[in-house]
Amino acid sequence: MIGQEHVLRALINALDNDRLHHAYLFTGTRGVGKTTVARIFAKSLNCEKGITYSPCGVCSACTEIDQGRFVDLIEVDAASRTKVEDTRELLENVQYAPTRGRFKVYLIDEVHMLSTHSFNALLKTLEEPPPHVKFLLATTDPQKLPVTILSRCLQFNLKRMAPEMIAGHLEYVLGEEGISFDKPAIAQISEGADGSMRDALSLLDQAIAYGGGKLVDDEVRAMLGTVDRRHVYKLLQGLADADAASILETINGLAQQGVDFTAVLAELVSQLHKLALAQVVPQTAEGLAEQEAITALAQAIPQEDIQLYYQIGLIGRRDLPFAPELRSGFEMIMLRMLAFRPDASSQSGLQQTQIQTSNTAPKQVSQKNSQPPVVTSKAYSNTASAAPVKSAIAERGPAVTGSWHKIVAQLGLKGMAQQLAANSEMISRDNGVIRLALSSQHASLRRKSLEMQLQAALQTYFGEPIKLEFSIAAGTQTQHTPAVIDKRQAENKQQAAVDAINADPNVRRIQESFNAQVVTDSVRPIE
Repeated sequence: MIGQEHVLRALINALDNDRLHHAYLFTGTRGVGKTTVARIFAKSLNCEKGITYSPCGVCSACTEIDQGRFVDLIEVDAASRTKVEDTRELLENVQYAPTRGRFKVYLIDEVHMLSTHSFNALLKTLEEPPPHVKFLLATTDPQKLPVTILSRCLQFNLKRMAPEMIAGHLEYVLGEEGISFDKPAIAQISEGADGSMRDALSLLDQAIAYGGGKLVDDEVRAMLGTVDRRHVYKLLQGLADADAASILETINGLAQQGVDFTAVLAELVSQLHKLALAQVVPQTAEGLAEQEAITALAQAIPQEDIQLYYQIGLIGRRDLPFAPELRSGFEMIMLRMLAFRPDASSQSGLQQTQIQTSNTAPKQVSQKNSQPPVVTSKAYSNTASAAPVKSAIAERGPAVTGSWHKIVAQLGLKGMAQQLAANSEMISRDNGVIRLALSSQHASLRRKSLEMQLQAALQTYFGEPIKLEFSIAAGTQTQHTPAVIDKRQAENKQQAAVDAINADPNVRRIQESFNAQVVTDSVRPIE
């Protein structure tokens, strides 16, 4: 009953306080202990030393239940006995007292497989059960049970087991058996069990037989057909180094081993998740078999890159079956990660190219700009200032913002970069430096990538290098941003349209004749 303490606590309290229900329903995925807890509960009810949460295990009732020959424990596999005749035959002896035990226990496994008529036959007994009868129902699919059955049972949901919990129990079992093992091998079996302790124990038996009485990492991986994580870490290191040749070489080695690239991609996405966790909460990597590799990669790959790779990997898992060949599809996914990764050096090169172009090209004064020409600066960079905006906003803001509103409208920006420009207010522009004030409620728009887009658009507009300087201002200090101006103009247009409708003589005649009212929300100004 590893990992099911919430179920055990409820049952223990019920046994200790003699508050027993007549029907119990145990639900959960396969191999988590539904039938096991039902049999233990049957022993607790019929143990010769009394009703107890700790049956002795040595009396005749306990030993016979363990051996499956206790006459008052009737086990039924509902998957093979779905007919109503089988259920009626089963319930014919319900009214008779138990032969040997304290209670007559009916253990019905996979109860959701019963037919509708069988449920109706069982419902009558559940409604008026004899005091000496207990029903223990187990199912992997409780949604298929009628609500009339569910409402008459105490329901206990057994949880899927975490890989760490399964690994801990497997290590305990191997220690008791005196079998040597590699920790990575235990981790592989725990993850392959997919939350089922029964599957984990079955895989463990198979791995012991495969390895000749011991567990070796490489042998367990060969038995399960899983991907060697060392290759996955090579792929991740190639992403960290932007080394396409190394990535393709690793993929070629995987192809020679005949691995399934669908499984490789799934493992790659899983490791990216671990890297993201290790970056945010480093303690999550402690105790893992690959702690050193995960920690090193988490330090080598930026957070935003990991999020990008994870998203590309998820979409790639969806699209991989449509690729002409799994290997080529996987190669394209890896190359896509490289192609879309942020590259500071390329952005720097783009900036230098723009500077050189603006310095060598002849200056043309834009007719759209009414301000005096600006002296070209030799170098520029994005700088951020957290200092409060000075009184220059009040003094120079209204005089400058009119032109800034027109400039933003002609920059051709889209998305978040346009929002950054629209929610900023120009404070001054001189010597190639544009100072902008951003309201505090829009401070989240301060991202380097968005500032770079705005700066590039301004350089194209003015035909010279531009340096941006940002300040964070209170909301009341940025009342002349393009966004505020557009909102104010839209409100004025809307109010003018409403006033025009209300002043229209035809509308007034209709109101007087029919006692009508104008729905102002339905009025739209004509553009």
